[in-house]
Amino acid sequence: MNIQEAKEEITHTLRAYLHKDEMGNYTFPLVRQRPILLIGPPGIGKTAVMEQIARECQVGLVSYTMTHHTRQSAIGLPKIVERDYAGTAMTVTEYTMSEIIASVYDCMERTGKKEGILFIDEINCVSETLAPTMLQLLQNKQFGNHRIPDGWILVAAGNPAAYNKSVREFDIATLDRVRLLNVEADLDAWLRYGITHQIHGAILSYLQIHKEHFYLAESEGGHKSFVTARGWEDLSCLLKSYEEEGIPCGGVMQQYLQKKEVAEEFARYYELYGKYGMDYDIPGLLSGRIEKGTALYEEKRQMAGHAPFDERMMVIQQMLTWLDDGFAGFHQADQDCVQLHAWLAAFLKGTGAFSGFVKEQGERLAVKEQMELLTREEARVQKRALGILTDYGQELKAQRVSTREAQEAVLRACFQEQVRQRRVKVEQLQEQLSRAFAFVSDCFGREQEMILLVTGLTRNDRAMDFIRLCGCPEYLDCAGVLLPEDTEDLQEQARQLLKKEAKE
Repeated sequence: MNIQEAKEEITHTLRAYLHKDEMGNYTFPLVRQRPILLIGPPGIGKTAVMEQIARECQVGLVSYTMTHHTRQSAIGLPKIVERDYAGTAMTVTEYTMSEIIASVYDCMERTGKKEGILFIDEINCVSETLAPTMLQLLQNKQFGNHRIPDGWILVAAGNPAAYNKSVREFDIATLDRVRLLNVEADLDAWLRYGITHQIHGAILSYLQIHKEHFYLAESEGGHKSFVTARGWEDLSCLLKSYEEEGIPCGGVMQQYLQKKEVAEEFARYYELYGKYGMDYDIPGLLSGRIEKGTALYEEKRQMAGHAPFDERMMVIQQMLTWLDDGFAGFHQADQDCVQLHAWLAAFLKGTGAFSGFVKEQGERLAVKEQMELLTREEARVQKRALGILTDYGQELKAQRVSTREAQEAVLRACFQEQVRQRRVKVEQLQEQLSRAFAFVSDCFGREQEMILLVTGLTRNDRAMDFIRLCGCPEYLDCAGVLLPEDTEDLQEQARQLLKKEAKE
């Protein structure tokens, strides 16, 4: 299974294990709550998935990487205590609470969440002294003398032996007490993740052509060569930062893609991606600065029409990336309006001062963050809205508004301006989408390139949210006719075209 399928399976398991009857008792027998053991190559997002599950299910999360720990931190330190046995005083050895178990209780106290996930990473790469402790944990959900609290499920993760020489194989007795999920690197799942997290467009388009370069791990003559999903994502962050700062990126590829041939090929591709971005001036085409019917527009159309397929793919990807920046901006503006509307409606129902209301919302937000009741996205939305409310308060002071009625009028005017800005973004995006479809149609008609544009929008949740809310006739017209049921077919067609062009 891929990492997204594993996420769904763990989410279902969490719901099943934590289901309660009408008396508040867990219905799934605790003795049958097998830990989940994820085995998969490094860098495919196992830790990130745990964070997503905890946020979405609103449960606690405590994560530990076992290679960073000793036997003492795992099971606790020994201490001498005195006990009375049959009238005879005896000294015996006990252990302090495991640091890991203590962290679970700390999380419960800090957040108020009595249920959660204890995630133990690299569980099969521990030292020889820790190995028995890990077996005890998987078999009994227990470190030393201390059990994981009821309401907390155990998820462990490790790498296959092919990726780590420190791996220790589990015996049958242990494997018979866990739910084993074998996770594999899956490009399609990662591309969906990549679009959501705005991975660099050059990486997204390159991997659609070179699927075989997404994940590699080779060893020859003692030399290890590898490329991982983590490497691609980290490289994306660096490329974006370097581009913003105007720093050349050519020499960094092999620092992240540690297979020379892949690093060199992507470096060449990235250089062309940047060149074509300048040649075609995608922002100019989509913003309307380069108008249809002008000589410059015709020059771009002719250039695209005679371009090889990999160049056309880059043009489409640059359009999708540029449009996605607009979708992200609209999404933010839409969230701001929804949150502001809710808060302003609450203020108008009350009788207190606006400054006191804003202060109260800030205090509530701080408590929710401390108790981990908000996702990162929800926290960002509320912080942005709180900043806008603060600006509204400054506007009230600047206008020397004193009466409640006058305050409400100013606040309504401020909010209407926020709504107007959202409407402007809608109109701009609709025009940009229309220009994108027009240019692709003028250059290629309804061929592979149009399918790439439609498929790219369909895969993008932000794009689909916008189209559902605000409409896009061109997309609706093309999607029903051109969109393949299986996007893997499209990718394979693209790869075959590129191979054919390379031979010619």
